[in-house]
Amino acid sequence: MTPAGDRCGERDEEDVLRRLLLRLTTHDRRLLAALARCEAPEWLDRGFRVITHAGGAATTIGVSLGLMLHPLTRGAGLVAGAANLLSHLAVQALKRTVVRPRPSLAVPGVTPLAQLPDHYSFPSGHSAAAMAVAVGVLLASPVAGLPALAAAVLVGMSRVYLRVHYATDVVVGQALGASAALLAHLTLS
Repeated sequence: MTPAGDRCGERDEEDVLRRLLLRLTTHDRRLLAALARCEAPEWLDRGFRVITHAGGAATTIGVSLGLMLHPLTRGAGLVAGAANLLSHLAVQALKRTVVRPRPSLAVPGVTPLAQLPDHYSFPSGHSAAAMAVAVGVLLASPVAGLPALAAAVLVGMSRVYLRVHYATDVVVGQALGASAALLAHLTLS
């Protein structure tokens, strides 16, 4: 194939990707606009504001360090900590490459219900960190990992509910976190 033919094929692939991203963004914006129109009870707002912190640096690093303190959970703590670090590096690289604005900065009528950690939405760092730690624990101990996995899913839901991320930001963040945990587990175990 000629170089010009290669470039034409690349443009076709880019067009397909752009159309897919446009469709996903349209669905993301519709979901957030619907959430913004809903009147939810105050207890639900408070609950999601609390659970969202389970994906923050203080909690995910604290859980990893706490697990490292006890000999029986040290391996899980190392995997969770390494997974958290790997997912954080991937998230930050993608955020600065994709530069997708937060929903409240891009969708009229969408007001965030939590503080924005930065201006970029894709992917969700809280979702990635929570899933990295949860899957790291799950791989070491399924019994302890299942509640952690449930908490990680709730963190992801909270990020959309609080209107600080699109649903696709959360799904990609969770996939990055789970992948980082699997990589850390395979490398460190």
